[in-house]
Amino acid sequence: MEFRIEPASPLPIYRQLRNQFRQAVARGDLRPGERLPSVRELSRKLVVNPNTIARVYTELEREGLLNTRPGLGVFVAEPRHELTKEVRTERFVELLDGFLTEAVHLGFSQNDVLSAISDRVGQFAWQA
Repeated sequence: MEFRIEPASPLPIYRQLRNQFRQAVARGDLRPGERLPSVRELSRKLVVNPNTIARVYTELEREGLLNTRPGLGVFVAEPRHELTKEVRTERFVELLDGFLTEAVHLGFSQNDVLSAISDRVGQFAWQA
């Protein structure tokens, strides 16, 4: 998996990387049990401060996407669904409302939005 830093982006580097990791897991590019590069290794490769990589790994571990195995490294975690269906649905609707609000303000029609979703949905790794 290749990670990229966009220096001109208004997003801080740690958020760029966090988003890329989350998307890679969602798309199935990073699979449960897969070992990630060490903090030092990834910071050297991307030419960023090791504390930035450590922050990303810590946040993703807190979210349940990664887990650290002492002496072995950092790995993609097995998916967990600790939240109830009701709470997950509520959070999803909030995100969806934000997405749809933005689409309306950008001037997209309902058909544009549905078409874009249809085109993109196949790029993600859906669980049964």
